[in-house]
Amino acid sequence: MENVLVAGANGTTGKKIVTLLESSQYFKPVAMVRKEEQETQFKNRNIKTVLGDLEKDVSHTVKNIDKVIFAAGSGGKKVKEVDENGAKKLIKESEKENIKKFVMLSSMGADNPEEAEELQEYLKAKHNADEYLKSSNLSYSIVRPGSLTDDKGSGKIELERKLNKQGEISREDVAQTLVRVLHDSAEVNETFEIIKGETLIGKAIPN
Repeated sequence: MENVLVAGANGTTGKKIVTLLESSQYFKPVAMVRKEEQETQFKNRNIKTVLGDLEKDVSHTVKNIDKVIFAAGSGGKKVKEVDENGAKKLIKESEKENIKKFVMLSSMGADNPEEAEELQEYLKAKHNADEYLKSSNLSYSIVRPGSLTDDKGSGKIELERKLNKQGEISREDVAQTLVRVLHDSAEVNETFEIIKGETLIGKAIPN
């Protein structure tokens, strides 16, 4: 089984990713959290944790890790420090450790942040982090969902490299998509957008 570091494991989507990995027969989650008190919920379930602050040194977090899902976010408070520089830092350390695949949770609109009517600063940070990942020597998948909802997941999405329309998607379906692209069979070095749709996640992922 491959060890998957989940950066942002304490976040709403991060927790869903960890739960999916916990029941996977291919992957074992390693929950990366910022504070000690956030570790308990995972340790109680025998899930390995690692303390790491994206604003500080994160080199230790990728030791004995096979793949990474970056689902961390500052919630709009420190977009430059966390969403951009924190991501870049983890990408850099992942390169040093020869991580097999880096899956980035990005956002629709990150390809053209200057065109966005809102969240421009956030989308610019995501854009810069995405571009940095693309120029690294890591195998990667960049997933850009529409507006996130807390609805129950349907297990179905619409996926295109560029959708050319707005839409929403449940965090559950986003988490499922991120875990699905971890597989070696999923196409690598691709960026795609997702919203809720009619195609089963397993079928929608290019392979």
